[in-house]
Amino acid sequence: MGAWSVLDKSSSQPLREWLTLTGRKRVLVVAHTVTYIKRLQEVFSLLESDLRVQVLFTAPPHPFGDGVAQLLHRLGSAVLPWEKAARMEFDLALAAGPRGLGEISAPLITLPHGANYLKRITEGPDPRVAGLGRADIVPDGRRLPAAVVLPHRDDLHGLARLCPEALPVASVVGDPVHDRIVASLPRRTAYRRALGIRKGQQLIAVVSTWGARSSFGAIETLLPRLIGELTGKDRRVAILIHPNVWSGHGAWQVRAWLAQCRQYGIAVVPPEADWRSVLLAADWIIGDHGSVTLYGTLTQAPILLAVSPEAEINPASPAATLARTAPALSPGHSLTSQLEYAAAEYREHQHEEYAAIAARITSEPGRFTRNMRRLMYRVLGLGQPAHPAATRPLPLPPPLDFWSAGAADADTGTEATA
Repeated sequence: MGAWSVLDKSSSQPLREWLTLTGRKRVLVVAHTVTYIKRLQEVFSLLESDLRVQVLFTAPPHPFGDGVAQLLHRLGSAVLPWEKAARMEFDLALAAGPRGLGEISAPLITLPHGANYLKRITEGPDPRVAGLGRADIVPDGRRLPAAVVLPHRDDLHGLARLCPEALPVASVVGDPVHDRIVASLPRRTAYRRALGIRKGQQLIAVVSTWGARSSFGAIETLLPRLIGELTGKDRRVAILIHPNVWSGHGAWQVRAWLAQCRQYGIAVVPPEADWRSVLLAADWIIGDHGSVTLYGTLTQAPILLAVSPEAEINPASPAATLARTAPALSPGHSLTSQLEYAAAEYREHQHEEYAAIAARITSEPGRFTRNMRRLMYRVLGLGQPAHPAATRPLPLPPPLDFWSAGAADADTGTEATA
């Protein structure tokens, strides 16, 4: 017979009953949004196969929290209500956003939820680079985290300027998405085949961050051009929209706005799906100032910027360099001619420029899993498992027709690594 779980420290009531394996180190994953979960999945998956550790999840209130419960259910996660998690003690907590963290009793490791630190917040009383400001690292004046994970050593300069008290706990670990994409580059042909891209067909990935100045913020002018100029038997189009757009407007509304895409075979990739294999398979990327566009510099695809709002871009980030390098979409020329121009520019000289931009995503290329696992086990006070922490290639995606037909309502094609 199993034993009772650890008690709620304020009420003396058990939170999860009759556990079979007891006495484990408890790790809490703070799952604010779908975007955060997908980033943290690269972290808590490093605890797989370790019988000394129990991973638990909680979902604090968040304005972009739609889809979190469904994704955690698909992962098969043990989810604690936020109010109860805030009354428990844990051996480690993992988070990719600041909301509510002052209520958690645990040594905390914080991570960025996207590529580098791209966005500048100019509204409100505290203009800052998102993710590096004091409001992000020590909100409400709470204690410092046990560790602040940074992807690149250059990020230490931004941290020193915006939150210098966090420098002693900063750890340059790397970027998991960078490493997964790079490890998967040799499988590009397999991803294209799985997506249903036939020989001779071209795939255009249209990617968007969230906010009024994103690619999706200009969808009223962009969508008619995609339908009118890029659809046909020789081309496929996939639209990748930030989960915050889906959460903010509601999944039904986003699908309703893009319902016409189904008639033309345009795939609208759902927010829970793994977008990285689609990006790897693309022949062109039409993007903006978001993380997905920046990760596109790791692929062999030319990039065309639909929008690039200078006011929202951290001028010290690689996104600022990309905004000065990639061609900007023009309303006065055909999309086809502009894609051809972007491809010619890429062949002639931008290949090396994109490689230099991509190198600024992380200063620990290929070493995220090794560095992150070492950091977590140090905080847990445990020795690491006696095997390497591997960086796995991305799984094969479902066909684009699956998403263009709207079947994503029934299944999202997520990678379950928990």
